[in-house]
Amino acid sequence: MDQKQIQDKLERIQREVNQVIRGKENVVERVLAAIISGGHILMEDIPGVGKTTLATTFAKALSMNYKRVQFTPDVLPSDILGFSMYDAGSRQFVYRPGAVFCNLFLADEINRTSPKTQSALLEVMEENHATVDGVTRPLPNPFVVIATENPLGSSGTQMLPESQLDRFMICMHIGYPDMKYELEIVKGKITTDPLNLVEPVMNGAQLLHLQDEIHKIYIHDAVYQYIGKLVNATRKHSLIELGISPRGTIALARMVQALAYLRGRNYVLPVDVEDVFIDVEAHRIQLNGKARVNRVTAEQILKDILEGTTKPSVVRK
Repeated sequence: MDQKQIQDKLERIQREVNQVIRGKENVVERVLAAIISGGHILMEDIPGVGKTTLATTFAKALSMNYKRVQFTPDVLPSDILGFSMYDAGSRQFVYRPGAVFCNLFLADEINRTSPKTQSALLEVMEENHATVDGVTRPLPNPFVVIATENPLGSSGTQMLPESQLDRFMICMHIGYPDMKYELEIVKGKITTDPLNLVEPVMNGAQLLHLQDEIHKIYIHDAVYQYIGKLVNATRKHSLIELGISPRGTIALARMVQALAYLRGRNYVLPVDVEDVFIDVEAHRIQLNGKARVNRVTAEQILKDILEGTTKPSVVRK
């Protein structure tokens, strides 16, 4: 595919998803950017705003083999990674693949299961392979995890480990739709399921090619410096106990490359960094006791850091 064909496909994917997830174009753009950069997505919001539907729609538009697990307290690591079972016929233990052996894995309400099961995804998300009984097996390519979670404090929720949160490229909130779009959603559901209208646009091989292309997007040294200043500010902030790690810095750089590509450019602008900084980094920082007592959120702190950091002038390749 040439550049124009790729851009046409990316625009079509967004149109396909936007016809189901109405009025959330910014959310759709960022999720697609995370997917084409090879990252994983965490959707945190109240039940019923379309988190699962968003994942299902992307799976269909991208022709991805899709599996969903509803995380509950009785879900075991073996349900995710697979297990070995004795086969009487062959008199051997035979491996039964778990749910992660797919292209898009939807971990629905991931914070309703035990920490042990949540941690089972760590190796999978970082290394794209699963180890069971000492044998490491590669996952299909491409592989993307979209996890949903209900806000902390909801009935039956378990806090995700910091090490796992750091594996998600972005953490996003969909939020309530505007009344206009909510009524359109209701009318559409009454007449027909909008998911039935979604057409496949791109296949796995094309997505893998696109993920390779993303790394070629140019980032000027001034933009690298801007990213560095933002990250460093989180490590010195009086309300932050643990700032952004180098993994978070790399994730931000990859994400802005993908966003620039989606917007039809072969170079990154400071506005790309501004647009996704909070989505990429808010779930990676830990606030100290003073911040919690004053009920200051990570999003508020990162917004202040953005406003207090001088942006470089527009830079092009």
